[in-house]
Order: sequence, then C-alpha cells, then structure tokens
Amino acid sequence: MAEWFEQKRYGLGAGRPIAWQGWLVLGVYLAIVIAAAQLADRNPWITGSVVITATALLLVVAARTTRGGWRWRWGDKK
Repeated sequence: MAEWFEQKRYGLGAGRPIAWQGWLVLGVYLAIVIAAAQLADRNPWITGSVVITATALLLVVAARTTRGGWRWRWGDKK
C-alpha cells in the first residue's frame, strides 16, 4: 500500500502528508468542508452530515495510507 501520510511522533493517528496524493486528499477534504459551510445557514443538518461523512472518509484513507500504520506512539525512544 502506498504511504501518503507520516505517522505522528506522539499519540495515535496520521501526521502531515508526505506525498502529493496525501496533499490532494487533504485539499479535497478542506474544499468539501468549506463548501458545506456555505450551506450552513440553509440547512445545518445537511452541513453536519456532509462534514461528518467527509471526516470519516478522510480518517479511513489516512489510516490505510499512513507510514507504519496507526498505533500509539510515545515519541523518540533514545
């Protein structure tokens, strides 16, 4: 599997993107959230649904494409 995100040094999850695909995924996510925010006045339920769905998809993609996978990290052990 391709590695698009760096692992976090502390904690659980993904860090910054390390490949153009990761930056693209993050940019598309931000565009979706900004577009959904424009609809917030008209229908907050749709906005919330779009943001929650986009966030869930971002988390799935990031979890599958993080270098070293997602696990709890305590930082550099020297």
